[in-house]
Amino acid sequence: MAQRDSTVLRDREYETIFILRSDVSKESSESISTRLSEVVGREGGKLTRIESWGRRRLAYPVGKQKRGVYMYLKYIGRGGLVSEVERNLRLLDDVLKYQTVKLNDEVQRDAVVVAAEDVKFEYIEPPADAEAEESLARELGLEDRHDRDRDHDDRRRDPYADDADELGEEEVAAANAMGGEDDE
Repeated sequence: MAQRDSTVLRDREYETIFILRSDVSKESSESISTRLSEVVGREGGKLTRIESWGRRRLAYPVGKQKRGVYMYLKYIGRGGLVSEVERNLRLLDDVLKYQTVKLNDEVQRDAVVVAAEDVKFEYIEPPADAEAEESLARELGLEDRHDRDRDHDDRRRDPYADDADELGEEEVAAANAMGGEDDE
């Protein structure tokens, strides 16, 4: 019978992506990161990376929230660690959604080197005003879908309406002769 080498501990590597409410306070977000770090340590795991991916639009509204702060957590541990991390995320009111994925089945904990800046939480300031975000979207041409549909409907009714200001008289006459309405 072969004996297992008990000195070499093999763990699994996991990543958890979770979404915080877009209006989460700095104190609340710091307490969430501290709590998750404590859970990983208490369960015998090793935190290897924390990243803040920023405030983004959600694919669909979650709990009346349209935007959220995306966070990435990477860690090494054994089976019970994942269920404990997810249990803690489930208990936190500021967490909208989370998902955990196993990255690697066998990782030697001692071989993984973690830099201090990789496990430092970065808080993202919320925008000063929600309207400022919307006006920036309009400024960049990323207007509301309803507005685009309305513009599209207007062009279907009069395809030359926008072009008439830019075209010369001859070009307008030629466009009208090709199927447009005659003004005379």
